[in-house]
Amino acid sequence: MGGLIGKKVGMTSVFDEVGNNIPCTLVEVTPNVVTQVKTADGADGYDAVQLAAVERKTGRVTRARRGHYDRAGTSPKHKSVEFRRDFVGQEVSLGDEIAVGDVFEEGDIVDVVGISKGKGFQGVVRRHGFKGVGSRTHGQHNRERAPGSIGASSDPSRVFPGMKMAGRQGNARTTVQNLEVVQVLGEQHVLLLKGAVPGPRGGFVTIHKKK
Repeated sequence: MGGLIGKKVGMTSVFDEVGNNIPCTLVEVTPNVVTQVKTADGADGYDAVQLAAVERKTGRVTRARRGHYDRAGTSPKHKSVEFRRDFVGQEVSLGDEIAVGDVFEEGDIVDVVGISKGKGFQGVVRRHGFKGVGSRTHGQHNRERAPGSIGASSDPSRVFPGMKMAGRQGNARTTVQNLEVVQVLGEQHVLLLKGAVPGPRGGFVTIHKKK
C-alpha cells in the first residue's frame, strides 16, 4: 500500500490487447521526497508520512519551510501532503525518494484526490440538474430555469438546511475512487489512469493505492 503526489498532464487514449480504446489520464509523478515521519510514540501521537514533490525556487519559500526541507536534506518543493494510512508497516526514512515504480504497477486500483475546476456561481439547472418550472404557457413567463418554491407551509415555517439552491460550483476537494492503473512509465515518471481525474491540467493530485 502507498500513495504519491502527482500533477495532472491531460488526457489521451491507449489500446488494450483486444483492440478496445481506453480513455486515460496522464499524471506526472516525479520522485516524492520524505520530508517528515510521524509516529504514535512521538510528539505527534499518530503514524503518518509527509511527502513533498516538484521543485520550487528557494526565494519563494518562507524561512520556516526552508528549514523544514533542509532537515530532510532536500530542496524546497511546491506541494507537501501527509499520508496517514498509506505507508503503514513500511520502513521509510527522512530524505528518502520514492519513485512511481516503487509504489504502483499495472492493474492496481487507486483513489485520486484533487481540487475540481471552479465554475463560479451557477443556477440550480446546471448545479443540481433541475428541469426548471416548465414551459412559457399558462403565465410561466421566462421561468424555464427557475428553482421554484423552496419552502413548506406554516409548519415548519422554515427552510431546511442543505436545500439545493444556486451557488458556487466546483473548486472543492474531490475524490474519484477505484481507477485502474493502465500503464506505469517509470523512466518518464508518468502514470496512466483509466478515466478522468479532478482538476485542471497542471493541477496537483494525490494518488492513494488500495489494498
